[in-house]
Amino acid sequence: MREVYINKIAAFLPNEAVDNDNVEKILGQAGPRTSRARKIILNSNKIITRYYAISPTTGETTHTNAKLTANAITKLIKDGLDLGKLDILACGTTIPDQIMPNHASMVHGEVGMDPLEIVSTAGICLSGITALKYAYTSIKSGDADLAVATGSENSSATMRAENFKEEIAEQIALLEKKPEIAFEKDFLRWMLSDGAGAIALSNKANENTLSLRIDKIFLKSYANILETCMYAGCEKLEDGSIKGWREYPTNELLKKSIFAVKQDVKLLNENVMEFTVSRALREMLDKKIFKPEEIDWFLPHYSSAYFRDEVYEKMCKAGCDIPQNKWFTNLSSKGNTGSASIYIMLEELFNNGMVKKGEKVLCYIPESGRFSTAFMLLEAV
Repeated sequence: MREVYINKIAAFLPNEAVDNDNVEKILGQAGPRTSRARKIILNSNKIITRYYAISPTTGETTHTNAKLTANAITKLIKDGLDLGKLDILACGTTIPDQIMPNHASMVHGEVGMDPLEIVSTAGICLSGITALKYAYTSIKSGDADLAVATGSENSSATMRAENFKEEIAEQIALLEKKPEIAFEKDFLRWMLSDGAGAIALSNKANENTLSLRIDKIFLKSYANILETCMYAGCEKLEDGSIKGWREYPTNELLKKSIFAVKQDVKLLNENVMEFTVSRALREMLDKKIFKPEEIDWFLPHYSSAYFRDEVYEKMCKAGCDIPQNKWFTNLSSKGNTGSASIYIMLEELFNNGMVKKGEKVLCYIPESGRFSTAFMLLEAV
């Protein structure tokens, strides 16, 4: 089996950064008054700026999801990526621009590449890393020599004011008592943002500059144990099962907000750390995949800074004490870009010269859809 290297990383964030005072101006005001939950949520998640594919002057969409992704790939091309040698394009996203054709097809058409193998991976935050693993395993097996993997989100399309109702007083009271209860529609509105990342992988490292060798991509689903937690395009029934959008009459789709992104808050709070942090880390350490003391950089994709200390606590209990002075995240400046987040974090770490030769990087990507998790181990060479 061959070695696989990350040789180029690019990120694309649309338009200018939007600070907390201007979020509601861009997304629009839901109801006759400004959101009373916004400040509570932003104080908890510690996001200071983020990006939206929305014109601040006209309110029109400036980029589709496919266009965001294409712009990230274009940056790789400007950095020297030879499209003529590209074997595979693998794209991950939570919500593509359309139900069909698939996201990778639309990105392929946007960039104007030669005919090549494409694949789209479905999911939520993990869709970006599963796309990366498809590219990685294709190269490692010898089936391809050069691949591009992407993660992207255009969340603002679902976060506009017309999709939300004014918050009721009872919801605000709950937010003040327990911040994590904000995993409702309004939480997502002040959390999610737009962006795309693209990674070029090869069986050969860069000759004169740093590369990141991929030593392991660990993925694990716990859907056999737990019911659905985060969902869209369906409704969760009292017995925990899911009723999909195709089973509803057309006039009920909007009435019941079937396509809105929703979260089972109680299920999330009871299980997210055990099933995205503890279990996976214990398994990896039991298999001796890595040693915690050898990790120089830890890149966690958590949705809110509110969870940072809890992630660390669960890591330590699992026997994986990586001190927080080794952690790197740009959540505060780039926002939560879902499947693109790990790409955007790696881009900043890699392209700004922060990681040095010989250093090891551990990435953590959780997903609460039906509880799954991923860890990726890299070494700078």
